[in-house]
Amino acid sequence: MPKTSARLLSLLSLLQARRDWPGALLAERLDVSPRTVRRDVDRLRELGYPVVAMKGPDGGYRLDAGTELPPLLFDDEQAVALAVALQIATTTGAGIEEAAARALNTVRQVLPARLRHRVDTLRVTAVDRPAIRPEPQVDSDVLMAIGAAVHGREVLRFDYSPVSGPVRATAGTSEGCEGTPAALPASAAPSGSPTGAPRPSPPQAGTPVPLQVPPSPIPHTGTLPQTPRHTHPAPPPPRRVEPHHLVTWGRRWYLVAWDLDRDDWRTFRADRITPRTPTGPRFPPRELPGGSVAAFITARFRGIDATQGPDGVGGWPCRGEVILALPAADVLRHTREGIVEELGPDRCRVVLGSWSWPGLAAAIGRFDADIEVIGPPELSSAFAHLATRYAAAAQARAAPNP
Repeated sequence: MPKTSARLLSLLSLLQARRDWPGALLAERLDVSPRTVRRDVDRLRELGYPVVAMKGPDGGYRLDAGTELPPLLFDDEQAVALAVALQIATTTGAGIEEAAARALNTVRQVLPARLRHRVDTLRVTAVDRPAIRPEPQVDSDVLMAIGAAVHGREVLRFDYSPVSGPVRATAGTSEGCEGTPAALPASAAPSGSPTGAPRPSPPQAGTPVPLQVPPSPIPHTGTLPQTPRHTHPAPPPPRRVEPHHLVTWGRRWYLVAWDLDRDDWRTFRADRITPRTPTGPRFPPRELPGGSVAAFITARFRGIDATQGPDGVGGWPCRGEVILALPAADVLRHTREGIVEELGPDRCRVVLGSWSWPGLAAAIGRFDADIEVIGPPELSSAFAHLATRYAAAAQARAAPNP
């Protein structure tokens, strides 16, 4: 590519990266003189790009919105990034797979031969993790309506549908509820039924069971009973929120908003949202707990206070330290979060976090190595609890059939 054309491409990329550019800063980034920058700006204008000159002590340039679409120009990094983004769109859960494929084909046709070759050689196969049930897809119109309300800082009203099908609690999700920490695992619930209610004990052998006699369908007055009228419960009122962020987490879309009726922060699954029109009045932005949307979402799904912030493994409610009889390299291959410190050829110190002490003990036990607990005592108690449970399970398995 000629030097002038390459410089024009770099200049266009810089003008697209931010709104205003001082002329001296552009000249410094391109390693040319301010006079050359002015000439290159004139060349871009001839190609149809509306570059506006700003007045002032320093002067500068801005890429303004035009009435026609000028020729698309991509550098090598932009072409590769666009190809990757469009090919992995099938894993976003936004229901735009077909549109992404058509967009990639359209962009490919207008790319020069050199960049088209780079895009064609980069073939990405996006594969989703196997799931018990299909992940819900979000309608693109719903995403656009939510995004417009977030951008315009307008109160959003919507109907929030209940969860369809059985509720499945998994790490990093908030199935069945919104605005609350992730659903607690079964090990964190009281013994008995899933809701913690005590189960009725079965009758002992030889104990008479009282006969349950159903009431007579005909009253003693001799009159026939009237057929009861089935009344449907009134639908819940629409939710009213101040939308702040539209985020993705684990192939699902969530709305982070301030709930006006509950006077608190909430997270809503976008696939359960049906927006209502028109939107409400504009609102001033609020400060999100934790300082950032990433800290807030991570803390919310870990079940901790968002103001603490996700500080490595310290962002989990339970954090423990052990020594494993394994090389540090073997542990690192299977640890996405945590601290692994080498203590020798076959020993390492591991610090991990989890949503519960039994969950943390089970995560450490999967390494199939001797374990020395450093602390805290709750982790030792969790290991003892799991040891008793596993031993009982092993005895039940080994017991002969009667």
